[in-house]
Amino acid sequence: MRAPTIRDVAERAGVSKSLVSLVLRGSDQVRDEKRQAVLAAVEELGYRPNAAARSLSERRTRTVGVLLNDMRNPWFVELLDGLNSRLHDSGLHMLLADGHLNRRLGEDLTRTFVDLRVDGLIAVGTLPAAEALRTAAGQIPTVVAGAREPELPGVDVVANDDERGARLATEHLIGLGHHRIAHIAGRGTVGELRRRSFEAVMREHGLAAEAVVEQGDLTEEGGYRATVRLLSARERPTAVFAFNDIACVGALSAAEELGLQVPRDLSLVGYDNTYLSRLRHLWLTTVDSAGHDVGRRAAQCLLDRIADPARPGEVVLTAPALEVRGTTAPPLGQAGAGAGATAVRAVRDAE
Repeated sequence: MRAPTIRDVAERAGVSKSLVSLVLRGSDQVRDEKRQAVLAAVEELGYRPNAAARSLSERRTRTVGVLLNDMRNPWFVELLDGLNSRLHDSGLHMLLADGHLNRRLGEDLTRTFVDLRVDGLIAVGTLPAAEALRTAAGQIPTVVAGAREPELPGVDVVANDDERGARLATEHLIGLGHHRIAHIAGRGTVGELRRRSFEAVMREHGLAAEAVVEQGDLTEEGGYRATVRLLSARERPTAVFAFNDIACVGALSAAEELGLQVPRDLSLVGYDNTYLSRLRHLWLTTVDSAGHDVGRRAAQCLLDRIADPARPGEVVLTAPALEVRGTTAPPLGQAGAGAGATAVRAVRDAE
């Protein structure tokens, strides 16, 4: 059986095709009894509008391209939830592309989105191909979400206040009595902002000499390796502030493998408040970076930019909050630190 057409709906409702189109577009210029007749006909026939034909007539696809830095990052899931909820409210649908896969294949997916004539583009996370994004932003409304770069003319940036979030994490550990605190740093502008804030807070409290920065990455393995290096030092830290929750999970694994108990021997703080931090057997103290709110605000910025493409770009920052759970506590005395260092040396010797 063939699919019902708009002509079939018009005949069943006893109205013209143009009136059916008005009803389907949500026009308020249709009398209520006519509207109800059309909607009843649509329901009875199981009619679905032809999206391609509607796109041609409206010169819009009602789709938004979303290019993620790496789909494996759980924080992006919460951001996407906020993003999708706001776009759906406005009748727009997301088309997702994984920037990690994009880099492996050597493809420019921003160009693919432009070719698909999406109504707008949202780049989520730190993407290395800034020039490709600049080119796309010159053709379609574009927003950067969850990152602080690149800063491009006419492109909005929506992110968490990373400096404030790092301050919350560092001051929490200092407030518990920790002096030897390490930071597993990330890369890009976000990583730089969090590292600088950590160092600034340590200086303000006269602890600059006790601050240690160990470069890591966004992965669990990176967090694990960075923590092993930190705990192998003669004066190991009593607390570690990790760039994100994934790296913090790696830090937790390293500490437990080296015979340290968290938080008795080592306090840990993550960042992002992802579902990982809320798992009962992890229960990480972390900074809530308001991923859902970042997503909703990014969607609203894109809607505003679609309506007014020429308006200046702006930077929108969401407020972070500290979530204290089970991986932070006051530090033990020097005896506890010595025992931990012995455990580290024993594991290294075994390797």
